[in-house]
Amino acid sequence: MVDVQNDFLPGGALAVPDGDAVIAPINRLARHAPHVVVTQDWHPTGHVSFASRHPGKMPFGKIALPYGDQALWPDHCVQGSPGAELAPGLEVSRAGLILRKGTQPGVDSYSAFLEADRTARTGLAAYLRERGLTRLVLTGLATDFCILWTALDARAEGFDVVLVEDAVRGIDADGSVSRALETMAQAGVERIHSQAIDA
Repeated sequence: MVDVQNDFLPGGALAVPDGDAVIAPINRLARHAPHVVVTQDWHPTGHVSFASRHPGKMPFGKIALPYGDQALWPDHCVQGSPGAELAPGLEVSRAGLILRKGTQPGVDSYSAFLEADRTARTGLAAYLRERGLTRLVLTGLATDFCILWTALDARAEGFDVVLVEDAVRGIDADGSVSRALETMAQAGVERIHSQAIDA
């Protein structure tokens, strides 16, 4: 379950269109999953990805940082805030791990495996290997950012990856969701509907 948090739901600071529609299929799948991992965006106040930190800059623009171009966002998922909380109704009682990412003030983190500087690891790959897990079934938000980066890094780490297409939603700026899906397919990410897993 990737970043299914209040700020990414309708009415949130960085709402993903129809983001709340992922909750029901995710909950249904979680009841069958042998192991559940939840990620949570968890930014300190004044995080480098917040447009408010950069005078004269607006959300959805870009700036150059030492690790590359950084998208600027509205303040979102601030540590301890209501917006950072996991979505009401999201069933996480079976989660073996809740992984918080984006905690470094000067580095963003879309992927559940590597931060945006592409060097700092979250420890997720080692955690999964310790448990003998080889196949990841990805759900959550947003298809064209955190899901995309997580899927690509999981493939690079050697995991099989399945994207549950009715349990993800994207921001979809200028066709970014279709580009993300194509990129994931080229990396060997399988796509499936949750009902196929239920069956």
